[in-house]
Amino acid sequence: MSSEQAVPVADAARPRGREGRRRGWLVFLRDVLIIVVVALLVSFLVKTFLVRSFYIPSASMAQTLMVDDRILVDEITPRFGAYERGDVVVFRDPGGWLPPSTEPARPPVVEAIDWVLSLVGLSAPDSDDHLIKRVIGLPGDHVVCCNALGQTTVNDVPLDETPYLNLPPGRTAPEPVPYDVTVPDGSLWVLGDNRDSSRDSRYNQDQPGGGFVPLENVVGRAFVVTWPLNRFGPIDFHHDVFAGVPAAGDAP
Repeated sequence: MSSEQAVPVADAARPRGREGRRRGWLVFLRDVLIIVVVALLVSFLVKTFLVRSFYIPSASMAQTLMVDDRILVDEITPRFGAYERGDVVVFRDPGGWLPPSTEPARPPVVEAIDWVLSLVGLSAPDSDDHLIKRVIGLPGDHVVCCNALGQTTVNDVPLDETPYLNLPPGRTAPEPVPYDVTVPDGSLWVLGDNRDSSRDSRYNQDQPGGGFVPLENVVGRAFVVTWPLNRFGPIDFHHDVFAGVPAAGDAP
């Protein structure tokens, strides 16, 4: 009698063991899925509100930033702070600064993968649609090029920009591109550090925006180079270059 009862008990135990293992795997997969979803959500929120990754597509900011450098951009500044002269900022094209894209459309699968990688900072798919320059003029500033030494002046104070300008040997100033502007409210005047090879505010005065960058177009302030590793480090804003410039309206 006891031996007859042992068989069905043993037989019943085996399915429960298999079912337990299946349930264990399902619980494991559920936990992994939750972790991945939470990680992507956190990455998305960080990218949207705190920090964003870009790469440098041109030499307009050399030697400060080189082609293919990867940078991080602080997105808090445009929401809660103010920009300073010398800040290096990333901004969306105000209109007419970039040529029309001739890149063929990518397959939806590639776009989807690129989007997912961008959430965790491994890709920067919209870098080619943005520009990066140094802030020279703030709202209300009177910016002029150039004085007798080829220097830009801000509120009648000449700037010694040699700490960051990329100039050929023997040159102390870039090729002059004359302008005399007052930066309107809610806008910036921006120039590239590699000034002789930068299509910046100077060259876009004939565009509808007059060469100014609306603050609403600014994504944020670039603050660190993350790649390549031999260039890893903070980006120098050279605020000392502008230390003697008075606030707009306070110029003598």
